[in-house]
Amino acid sequence: MPVISRESLLTLEAYARQRGDLRARVIDHKRHRTVHVGPHVTLLFEDELTVRYQIQEMLRIERVFEDQAIRAELDAYTPLVPDGTNLKATMMIEFEDPEQRRIELSRLKGIERRVYLQVGSLPKIFAIADEDLERENDEKTSAVHFLRFEFDPGAIAAFRGGSAVAAGIDHPNYSQRIDALPPDSRAALARDFA
Repeated sequence: MPVISRESLLTLEAYARQRGDLRARVIDHKRHRTVHVGPHVTLLFEDELTVRYQIQEMLRIERVFEDQAIRAELDAYTPLVPDGTNLKATMMIEFEDPEQRRIELSRLKGIERRVYLQVGSLPKIFAIADEDLERENDEKTSAVHFLRFEFDPGAIAAFRGGSAVAAGIDHPNYSQRIDALPPDSRAALARDFA
């Protein structure tokens, strides 16, 4: 799997020159890696390109060029790159109205642990959520979570072999399921396996 290293990042100047083209490429790339699970949850499946772009954007916004600060950004974001046996996603819970969002985030505590993928008729693969830090407290869950779906060799083979891939959430206050990801999305995610 591709690795994002300090040496592989563009300098701020080089990134500024390439930013427009890279941004357009990433937007197009994300179209096939974005899955809406019902009206209020979006999963963006990360990979080397999406994470590299995020790191370059953070360095640009924060005007970071010191080695230690660059390494801190790498440490924060590179765990989001799949390692060949898993898929990793940023989960966003989306409600436009701030008051409704506040209410729903309290009703949806624990939702991040009830997100799953299912390959064909194999058992559901539930997300391992927020390994970097806890994003839920006694009152509510966060609007953003980071998920890892760990696949065994049989599930990877079935995924690559063309089995339908379902995505769903079985939380008591938010139950949604997509029976089959679109072919373009399934093909894009299949490339994340080594």
